[in-house]
Amino acid sequence: MSIATRKADAATGIGPGNPGNPGNLDRLLHMYKQMVAIRLFEERVNDLYTRALMPGLAHLYDGEEAIAAGICEALTREDYVTSTHRGHGHCLAKGASPDRMFAELLGKEAGYCKGKGGSMHIADPATGNLGANAIVCGSAGLATGAAFASKYLGNRRVTVCFFGEGALGQGVLYEEMNLAQLWKLPVIFACENNLYNEYTHFSETTAGEIMARPAAFGITSVEVDGQNVRAVYAAAAPLVDRARDGGGPAFMLLNTYRYHGHHVGDIARAYYRPKAEEQEWAGDRDPIKLLGDFLLKEGLADAAALEKIGAELTREMDAAVEFAVRAPYPDPSEVTQDIYA
Repeated sequence: MSIATRKADAATGIGPGNPGNPGNLDRLLHMYKQMVAIRLFEERVNDLYTRALMPGLAHLYDGEEAIAAGICEALTREDYVTSTHRGHGHCLAKGASPDRMFAELLGKEAGYCKGKGGSMHIADPATGNLGANAIVCGSAGLATGAAFASKYLGNRRVTVCFFGEGALGQGVLYEEMNLAQLWKLPVIFACENNLYNEYTHFSETTAGEIMARPAAFGITSVEVDGQNVRAVYAAAAPLVDRARDGGGPAFMLLNTYRYHGHHVGDIARAYYRPKAEEQEWAGDRDPIKLLGDFLLKEGLADAAALEKIGAELTREMDAAVEFAVRAPYPDPSEVTQDIYA
């Protein structure tokens, strides 16, 4: 199944919009594919950057795949997400096509934003992706506004606002959480805590307990192992159902880790985080390994099946890169089109 395929299948239970037992085999395999696809995508982004084929910088999502895959599995195609500067995983898990994603990163006309958004400003309204955002916590207002519109229109759509732990230092987040709780808006605030605000450990920038912050607004909150996609989905699905049924906002603290630097140019990281820490997270705590080991241990899949998934997605990603490299750039005359600020 292509990563771009997001339709639910009533016969198998695969896909979003069908919460329930996170042990459902089709769902587990779908989330596994999503995570592998995101990992392969990011590996190729890093390769494109190091070969000087991609303009600008990118912030890789390697290591955090379980969050995007687990939460988006609980959403429908019509639900909304807002993303961050580290947003490739969210875009892909919500249904974006890798070829158009790569085209956007390379500044090509076939990209989702006709090559003008680049890595940090990809949007795809057709799949409910309201956009990545280079401003820390810049999408909190967009997400809460979308949730307000959903409640006003009565269309039962849920919005997930992804942000990093660095956003906990932005006042706009608390303004939006306050409004969301007052008005019982269908929005889930998903905090991806990868431990580092760029080059500084979050403990040096964030006072008190993170979970005490949503609690101060009376917002339903849950802390989750962000490396375990089964746990992420199991926590997200009931919160999505609750929001859809008028229960109001929720806050998810998802503990995770980025394998690479803050961005693709951040290579020598020893001065702000230890190598042993990187190796620990990328070893037994790797989200793809965790789910793969579970599938093998429970006899739900064999090694050959998982290898086949990897091989098929590798071919898909290679073809997507080839498409983007060969795609034309937009005509210079279009430079001022679709620009609103």
